[in-house]
Amino acid sequence: MSTAGGGWTLVASVHENNMNGKCTTGDRWSSEQGNHEGHPHGDGFWENRAIHGSATSASSDDYKNSGYFAMNAHDIMIWQVPNDTPVSSYKSSAFLRYRTTNGFLRFHGGNMASLFSVYKIRSKQYTMDIDNGPYAPIVWDIGDNNRLLAMYGDNAKQ
Repeated sequence: MSTAGGGWTLVASVHENNMNGKCTTGDRWSSEQGNHEGHPHGDGFWENRAIHGSATSASSDDYKNSGYFAMNAHDIMIWQVPNDTPVSSYKSSAFLRYRTTNGFLRFHGGNMASLFSVYKIRSKQYTMDIDNGPYAPIVWDIGDNNRLLAMYGDNAKQ
């Protein structure tokens, strides 16, 4: 809560067991892509009100609490930490940490669920190089653009 001026609350964690495999079976967040035959159009997890997991296991399992859709905020902060890092060690273990500072969420409904209810990931309405959805400048606390691009490989763009 004290990082970068304080007031931050963990409302979600996107966990990935296999960083090279991305969006593996059982990943709740990637189900937007319809990778399960029972939900060929995805399940709307980014914009729905489903909750699951716990903050204490946020680096070993997907997590979303009611704050994701109930708590209004101005900005977002993203921490990328190694799998199975205890939450108490996030600050010393993060290899990337970045945030918005321009009140980004106020322009998109005030919370993550509102943001994604307009900018639906599963709609496939965005085309690379034409419209990738909403944009906000970020401030780097740990890392930089080059470090981020190195993680995503040769096809990533700034």
